[in-house]
Amino acid sequence: MLRHLARRAAGFAVTFLLISVLVFCMMEIVPGDPASAMLGTSATPETLAALRAQMGLDAPAVVRYLRWLGGLASGNLGISYTYGVPVGSLILERLAVTLPLTGLAVLLAIGIALPLGVTAASRPGGVADGAATLYAQAGIAVPNFWIGLLLIMTVALGLGLLPAGGFPGWGDPVAALRALLLPALALAIPQSAVLTRVTRASVVEVMNEDFVRTARAKGASVSRALWRHAVPNALVPVITMLGLQISFLIGGAVLVENVFTLPGMGRLAWQALAQRDLIVIQNVVMVFATVVIVVNLGVDLLYTVVDPRLRRRA
Repeated sequence: MLRHLARRAAGFAVTFLLISVLVFCMMEIVPGDPASAMLGTSATPETLAALRAQMGLDAPAVVRYLRWLGGLASGNLGISYTYGVPVGSLILERLAVTLPLTGLAVLLAIGIALPLGVTAASRPGGVADGAATLYAQAGIAVPNFWIGLLLIMTVALGLGLLPAGGFPGWGDPVAALRALLLPALALAIPQSAVLTRVTRASVVEVMNEDFVRTARAKGASVSRALWRHAVPNALVPVITMLGLQISFLIGGAVLVENVFTLPGMGRLAWQALAQRDLIVIQNVVMVFATVVIVVNLGVDLLYTVVDPRLRRRA
């Protein structure tokens, strides 16, 4: 197991380096100059050269990449061109919104998908199966930002049950969770639709396995055979899909946070892109990539907990 963890950690490091190179190169080929964007068209060449030197943009690309990589390792992410404050403090402030939002969306997606998928698989072709299939098709077809707008018009403005946007901060945890509930639901519904289909297909496949039929032949009820034998053995594909969905949740947060005016990482990336704050953009992308890599590493480790065969193989 320790060797398996060491191999996965080495793969994490290599992936991180490759992503950092890709992100840096993408920022290099983006047209425009941050110094020119800050000073405007009336700036003199001498002023532009002085600002570029102050920002470290006059150094060769390899030197700037190594400086940035060293800053990533030490936690010094540089200074925002637009806000004039350390990028690390900006990101930590926005992570306090995005991470709880994503975690709440994951919990909602699991809470919706697992009961629907298992219930549909218990009676294929029945009413519950048809309802789950209809929900999955509708959830996949409708984008999350449109679901967010519908939730604002119905739940927030129509019924007045939850706030339509904004974030009051964590000084009042109840108000903060109420502000995150609608955007988390907007993120969770499309992902729960995908997860419902995967759960149903996986459970139906396992229910046809010999060990489930043997359990039924020994007198186990349908419910016991389903929850005691089929569902635990059907979790590996579900966990795989759940790990893949984290990246979609992070990408969807960029739009949903703007719909609900949440001060999270997605809104920070959107604002930095509009203001050509490239140092913020590349660090935000690296944080997103790191979260996805860590989640996938956790999913690999969770496999060994769910399936003992994978633990012995590891």
